[in-house]
Amino acid sequence: MAMEPGSRWYVVQTQVNAEVKAAAGLVRQGFGTYLPRYQKRRSHARKVELVPRPLFPRYLFVAIDVAAQRWRAIQSTLGVSHLVCVGDRPAAVEHGVIDALKSREDEAGFVALARRPAFSPGDKVRIVEGAFVDSLALVEDVSDQHRVAVLLNLLGRQVRVFVGTGLITAA
Repeated sequence: MAMEPGSRWYVVQTQVNAEVKAAAGLVRQGFGTYLPRYQKRRSHARKVELVPRPLFPRYLFVAIDVAAQRWRAIQSTLGVSHLVCVGDRPAAVEHGVIDALKSREDEAGFVALARRPAFSPGDKVRIVEGAFVDSLALVEDVSDQHRVAVLLNLLGRQVRVFVGTGLITAA
């Protein structure tokens, strides 16, 4: 929904996994909303798929004309936890933030995220998810843009493990 003249963007915190439900309830009440989403790569049972996920889990933006709209109704909207406020007034988002997010959207409306830095053999990395979480490793080989062979020190010897690039970060 387009933003009305006199409106500004504000932040709404939603209940867990209720961003879409909260946005729909706010639109029904006549508020403009913006829920930036991105495509997350998910691997499950040897199948890789892209699934839409909120860019800011549990948050969405709502356009409000504070002088003309009954913004307190937002607090009781289904899926909404609360409107982010400073004192007793809603906290406005700085000008340009929403436009900057929208400018990064692709043709399908998803925010394009920056590619992860490429890893090279010899780089020290930390595993951030999975069975070896918080383990330090050394990059041995980069098989493609999604998988990396790393060497882990396990029981006094180096063991080669293949991990997704999304599961490691520079150490």
